[in-house]
Amino acid sequence: MALAYVFWHWTAEPAPSYGERLLGFHRALAADPPRGFRASRSFAVNGAPWIPRGAGFEDWYLVDDFASLGFLNEAAVSGSRREPHDLVARLASGGAAGVYQLKSGRPGAQAETAWWFMKPAGTSYQALFTRLAPLAGGLDAALWQRQMTLGPTPEFCLRSARPLTLPPELAAVMVSCRPV
Repeated sequence: MALAYVFWHWTAEPAPSYGERLLGFHRALAADPPRGFRASRSFAVNGAPWIPRGAGFEDWYLVDDFASLGFLNEAAVSGSRREPHDLVARLASGGAAGVYQLKSGRPGAQAETAWWFMKPAGTSYQALFTRLAPLAGGLDAALWQRQMTLGPTPEFCLRSARPLTLPPELAAVMVSCRPV
């Protein structure tokens, strides 16, 4: 089971060194990874209504399972990762997070766009997955489902490196993602 811990964060005012410090933390995490950690990526995002002013940062931390989330939680603020974490955390003015499970596609897909949406009322999960299979399959897209209603976002996220047209009944919110 591939899981992602997704963390949205923002600064009160522009902080030019924020992106550099954020990359420093991700590098420290990759150099000394906790058990079950696969990879992490950070994106500057625009159009996310759950972030103040709609713009901020979105970090994706890929882990093996729920137990790995605990290891990540502890490791992020300890050992060789503590100082890089604290340097970027001092500049943040807020954050929110969620946990997502990969439903189809490739977990490390390089997405430039994310579509966030809810399952339409009266639609079964199987019918939704079948309808989205042509869009979410392949190497350049991934469909994620929020777990345990953790997080401020809609239930689903379809990330893709290519332009997609989602069914209109999904009323998807499109968020642009630029790698930090």
